[in-house]
Amino acid sequence: MADLAALAPPSSSPYSPNPAPQNPLPSPLTTSAARQWRPAAQRNLRNQWSKLVSHRQQWASSSSAARSHATSLVNAFLCLKYMPSMELGVLSDMPDLRKKACQKLSQQQELHRRKLLASYKDMVLVVTEMVRTSSSMRCFLKGTSNSPLEHYIGYSEDKIDPGDGGGIPKKLQRELVQMLISELNLKRLLVVELLSVSCKVPAVNTLHWWSDELYPGEFGDLSICNLYSGETCRPVYPTLDDQQPDMPATQCNQQPDYDVLQVYLATWLAEVNASHRVDEIYAEVGKEMHVKLS
Repeated sequence: MADLAALAPPSSSPYSPNPAPQNPLPSPLTTSAARQWRPAAQRNLRNQWSKLVSHRQQWASSSSAARSHATSLVNAFLCLKYMPSMELGVLSDMPDLRKKACQKLSQQQELHRRKLLASYKDMVLVVTEMVRTSSSMRCFLKGTSNSPLEHYIGYSEDKIDPGDGGGIPKKLQRELVQMLISELNLKRLLVVELLSVSCKVPAVNTLHWWSDELYPGEFGDLSICNLYSGETCRPVYPTLDDQQPDMPATQCNQQPDYDVLQVYLATWLAEVNASHRVDEIYAEVGKEMHVKLS
């Protein structure tokens, strides 16, 4: 009698009752992770992050220029404020010296006020560009997935398509942009205060946080940054840790003292919402995308 074991089909035979699967289907998680780093997504992310780096440099330049103008504005204001009581020594006998000095200081104060406002506007425009750039981080498949050629666009044609380019770079991009938005909001508070300082009585430079645009179209720009509420039709007041904002005074302090003005300038320099994490974010994103961001 023939040996039955010798007649049994080998385990690799197609007749095996439990054949080993040859091409297992990839899991949805694996497919999703692979889609994040298609060449089109890589190029797009690198391009958008390069723009964010450039915008951040523009912000630093505009913020530095604004602080320089703010310092000059404060100096002119303080000199003008204390000119009537200032000891002029041998120059005190010169006719109309104080009057002419006050006129010159007033002109300087107005000049630096305009320059501060221009720099602030540049900062707003930089942040709006960062917001627009951040919305372009993902690229989406154009047409059907059955096409032999893949084409990508910047918006989704399919509601279920999450797009390529998410993950760590996208998460850190949101953090970076939100830091600059928060810092811009704080800067606006300082600008409103600094533009309002005046030795004139009655004051002619009074600004109201809720109702006054600092330049034509400012509220529209702030809306792009989510710093203007469509419900209340007012700018969003700065807060810490998502706390409810305190109602600001009805008008700014027209003649703050030296210590208060120094606090304003020190706060501007600190950039408490934007400085300490930027380098870390660049390093993390560069490591993830295998590029150097600076």
